[in-house]
Formats: sequence, C-alpha cells, structure tokens
Amino acid sequence: MIFRKKRKRSTYDADGKKPVIRASICNGEQVAGFMDLKTGDFLEITLIRSPRDLDEFRETYGITGEIEKIY
Repeated sequence: MIFRKKRKRSTYDADGKKPVIRASICNGEQVAGFMDLKTGDFLEITLIRSPRDLDEFRETYGITGEIEKIY
C-alpha cells in the first residue's frame, strides 16, 4: 500500500511479563497477551483471528521467537 499507516511500536516489561497465547480448548479461540511472571495474571491484548493478527502483535511489541500457548 502506498499510504500505509505507520504502526507505533509499543513496549512491555520483559523482565516482569512474558508474551503468551491463551487458547480455548472448547472452541479454539486464541487471545494474545502478556502473563505477569510474579502473579500469573493474564493481560489480554488482541484476539487472534488469522496469522496476520499474530504477526501484527509480534511487530507491535517487537517479539521474536516462539510464543508459548497456555490452555
């Protein structure tokens, strides 16, 4: 696209949080977000409907490598 909107890169506390995908066993719904390493709380960021949604999540937060799935 010629006039593509530039994405603003966001940050997260890499020492206190880790990126995870929470997946439902029942219906297969997947939500990308961050899990607090101390408390185990999950912060939902985006619903994953397609591989493009996951790519945008990775690009926005600068995530490389594998993202763990939790059920």
